[in-house]
Amino acid sequence: MIASLAMYDWPQVRAEHDRFWSLIRAALAEEGIAAPPALTRDESLWTLWESPDLLLGQTCGMPYRTRLHGRVALVGTPDHGLPGAAPGWYYSVFVARADDPGEAHDFIDRTLAFNGQDSQSGWAAPQNEMARRGLRFTHTRHTGAHRDSARAVAEGRADIAAIDAVSWRLIEAHHPEVATRLRVVGHTRPTPGLPLITAAGRDPAPLARATAAAIAAIAPADRAALGLRGLVTIAAEAYLAVPTPPPPSQDVPVN
Repeated sequence: MIASLAMYDWPQVRAEHDRFWSLIRAALAEEGIAAPPALTRDESLWTLWESPDLLLGQTCGMPYRTRLHGRVALVGTPDHGLPGAAPGWYYSVFVARADDPGEAHDFIDRTLAFNGQDSQSGWAAPQNEMARRGLRFTHTRHTGAHRDSARAVAEGRADIAAIDAVSWRLIEAHHPEVATRLRVVGHTRPTPGLPLITAAGRDPAPLARATAAAIAAIAPADRAALGLRGLVTIAAEAYLAVPTPPPPSQDVPVN
């Protein structure tokens, strides 16, 4: 069996994730469920998400609605206590260089750094937010990770990025050399947060109970580092209702 919490499992909080997994594993043992001794960190996300051996993993809302729905079971959604969002929901912060004036929509004709075209927070959220104004980012730079998008903006290789608010917390905490060169110029509207999943055919209920128990038992320092408040249930329909914008390949060529 496989377990992964890769979405926020940054090197700087790896030890905290390991201890969190130990708590989940102990709670699963109480449920009579055997679990792997360690988190898997050496596989691609899609390999993990689509594996029939997946016991517990975490995906993003966009991959869930575009490809994984019906092929995995939802376990629950961690609540990170973000201000201005319902429990378990999240949003992206638009960031630009600290000395670059304007609000998010003022950057529409400039370069958007995005972590991946299957990212809800880095790609779908900013495009959906601008679509409400009849606008669309067409000048883009692919980076591969939120922290790399933030760095691209700070270093002038892009002008704006939409960063998952939980990732932005991690950037502020662990990459101050990047965060201090940026400023928040707007927010997207909240959408359901990054769900925990298990392979199709597996009962998600004991996994949800074990994860909730682990979050309740987590040490205060680890809770603060991971930003965990609880586990909530968000219906699949809420994920599926979020619009999916066209990929960047249908825009002006990526530079």
